[in-house]
Amino acid sequence: MPTEDSLATGQRSLGDPALDYPLRPALTAGCPRTSTEDVSYPVEVDYAYDQVDVAALFAPAPVRGGLERWAPLLPPLLAPGLGEGATATVEIEPGVYVKDESRNPTWSHKDRLNRCTTSAAVAAGAPGLAVASSGNHGASAAAYAARAGLPCVVFTGPDVPPNVDSFLNAYGAVVLPVPWEARWPLLRLAVDRLGLHPVSNLTTTHTGHAYGPEGYKTVAYEIFQDVGLPSAVFVPTGYGELLFGVWKGFTELRRLGLTDRVPRIHSCETATSGPLARAIAEGLPAAHVTVGPSDAYSIGSPVSGYRGVLAVRESGGRALTLDDGQLADAQGELARAGLWTELSAAAGLAGLRSLGAPDLSDGPVVCVSTSSGFKDKGVGTHRTEPVAADWDAVELRLRAAGITG
Repeated sequence: MPTEDSLATGQRSLGDPALDYPLRPALTAGCPRTSTEDVSYPVEVDYAYDQVDVAALFAPAPVRGGLERWAPLLPPLLAPGLGEGATATVEIEPGVYVKDESRNPTWSHKDRLNRCTTSAAVAAGAPGLAVASSGNHGASAAAYAARAGLPCVVFTGPDVPPNVDSFLNAYGAVVLPVPWEARWPLLRLAVDRLGLHPVSNLTTTHTGHAYGPEGYKTVAYEIFQDVGLPSAVFVPTGYGELLFGVWKGFTELRRLGLTDRVPRIHSCETATSGPLARAIAEGLPAAHVTVGPSDAYSIGSPVSGYRGVLAVRESGGRALTLDDGQLADAQGELARAGLWTELSAAAGLAGLRSLGAPDLSDGPVVCVSTSSGFKDKGVGTHRTEPVAADWDAVELRLRAAGITG
């Protein structure tokens, strides 16, 4: 059910934390006083932390599911939910855990974000939602818009995988495949001319929605409840919103006295783009890059944002880049552990493996896996060759698979 149990008090500039704004409307184009034509600085939501009942909020819950569980530390949840969150944390080897976000309602981490962004649209009385997305974000926005009784317009790429196209249309979204470079300009026109509420980025460097990353904080809360305080978290990274949300969640745990430190937060990008890695290497608040070919389309981004820089820098993490071979190896390892993930979603584990043996001296490590293997390119094109209806043919196939009895 919709709830206003929030302790949110306003919005604060990440470009200059001394600047604050009212909680509403959500600043979907970032901080208006620090942003320039070249760099847009996001805002974050601030809370009355001194009013949080820490013991009650972080007590074990008999039934988990739905961001209502964390309402005091989220923007007002005015849109109905779908039971998002409370995803499994799976130990794949001693001290190494995978936070499996494919267990969310639309099979990706984006559901945590869109519960919050759709709530902002409801608060604003918007006639509908608009989003530019390669897949996961659009499907999630469409689902939460449908749940709230709002139309949703999705600007996606011309080569959107058929399975993702079907997923988007299933929720009744208006799906508009356009050239990649046209998505954001057309999104801005839809917002300006139709009054649709944007739940993805509108700015030159990435700011995204003011409320969205707040939903991602709950990943950190759940990790803490499931495994305690990890030494490091490895996060698949496109624009850096999930990265920032996980970092902010752990900073709040420290602020509330539940921990004494924040784990290292490592960004894990595809090597064919890597704008956050470039921004950090060059000491920039954000960077633009040319995106090369990669099957990890969900994290292939031409631009980064300041949120990601903050998360990596302030946590002492590293900006890692992975090639498709490393991602495929990690995807295969996850599959052998029983987890079917999108190639992009395997970036967290790929990042961990790129550093060699995990350092568990300060606690376990957690790799976030963002979405289901259903979302990958080429899903549904594989056809297994039929087997003749006799034992000799079956035995031959089994022996080829190494099953000999």
